[in-house]
Amino acid sequence: MILATTLATVAIVTQNQVPLRAAPRDTAAQRASLWQGEPLEVRGEKFDFLKVYDARHKRTGYVRAADVRVVPVDPGAAPELLAIVRFLRDAPGSESLGISYAELYLRSAPSESLTAEPFDAIGTMADRLAERASTSRDKATLATVTAELDVVQRLGVGFRRVVRDGSTTVCYDGEMFRRVLGIPNADAPQQARAALGLTRHECVDPNLGPTDRYEVDRTRAEVLDRVPVASLDTDLANRVHLRRAGVWSGLAYGQMRRGEVPQGAAERAVRELAAVDRSELNDAGVSIYTDSALRVGASRWDAGPTPSRSAKLTVSVTPGVPGETCVLLKDAKHGTDSPLAQRCTFGNVWLGSASSNGAGTALALAVQPLATWRELWIFHKSAQGWTVDVLPPGTSNPTLGYVEFAGWVPGGKRVLVAREQEVNGTFNRRFEVVRIDTLQTEKSASAPELLPTFARWQDSAWKQNSVAMR
Repeated sequence: MILATTLATVAIVTQNQVPLRAAPRDTAAQRASLWQGEPLEVRGEKFDFLKVYDARHKRTGYVRAADVRVVPVDPGAAPELLAIVRFLRDAPGSESLGISYAELYLRSAPSESLTAEPFDAIGTMADRLAERASTSRDKATLATVTAELDVVQRLGVGFRRVVRDGSTTVCYDGEMFRRVLGIPNADAPQQARAALGLTRHECVDPNLGPTDRYEVDRTRAEVLDRVPVASLDTDLANRVHLRRAGVWSGLAYGQMRRGEVPQGAAERAVRELAAVDRSELNDAGVSIYTDSALRVGASRWDAGPTPSRSAKLTVSVTPGVPGETCVLLKDAKHGTDSPLAQRCTFGNVWLGSASSNGAGTALALAVQPLATWRELWIFHKSAQGWTVDVLPPGTSNPTLGYVEFAGWVPGGKRVLVAREQEVNGTFNRRFEVVRIDTLQTEKSASAPELLPTFARWQDSAWKQNSVAMR
């Protein structure tokens, strides 16, 4: 960071759209519009106006003294500046102003007196400003946030934009958070905020290849594991547990793709989710919890022992083209050389999820094409032979969700499934009775006990292990 100038006195703009005028009069021509947090060089005073130099627009002009705060840049001003930073750090909508004061504090305070606090404050405010920029929808609000982003970027705070499914997320680059983690005396809450700011799911580049994505997730896990959770209050501890759950579920997916054993990572994801104190979650926390549960649900199949089932139908896998896995459906008479059916995928095939119905006419299998998206393959027999159909978590673009086998209904015509999906920030969880031949939902409810068929025939292993039953 920060400004290259070594001014002795700075005027900070305290409001948005403050006019920079050509003369010290309210009727004078407006040369520019200034935004809160902008630092101005003070060059004089006349009437109720200050003569200033605006580095952003590279011009001089006059601003009303009431619209700015004149701050000396010297060690004596440091305590007052830090007090203002502490106040503004937790004031939504004042991020650019708070960051500007924090920058002046860093220039004023003796280096030997610096702690993690100002870096934590800048990171926290920059992170919140990025979130405002990502979630602002109306033009007026977006214009204001965009101007404030420009102010803090000129102070040296970096941001980047991540485009996913046509939607843009503004992400803070995390420089101040990395500084916090490098300071030995940073306390547990400061470390937690830094780790959370550096590991946002929505700020991971969706265009990364499998190898690069795996390395990013490994780094995120290492950063989160440095946080002393036992020293945090319940709210921060919950947030760290939830972020860890999401990251470790992604690692389980990545390890499976690499041919490694993912059980440890998947179990870790489940444990982190279970460690959350749900009674202490506010509305935002409930949303984050659900997001993490869906991520864990997508990769949960290697998180515990595989259920032991006697089955008339089984599956095995064989390599296809490079990176592809082919699933073979077998019975007592049809082995690997002459399978009943075959289907290939570039996703992860969770063989431990395979479940055959009692009649030997259908088999359900979990297949995960993406780290946050798990589908259900239904192999089923018809008059024309064996067919493989894919049941997705929902009809929208694959983003965040899973669908899983929950039990067979006697008679060989129906299967029980549970689905969860996030669509445009809204989460939907359904329990369904589905026809095997058409994959059409016959009955659906928000809870399994609302469906008599579901309540009676749900699979015991599913009920015990599924995050849908959280």
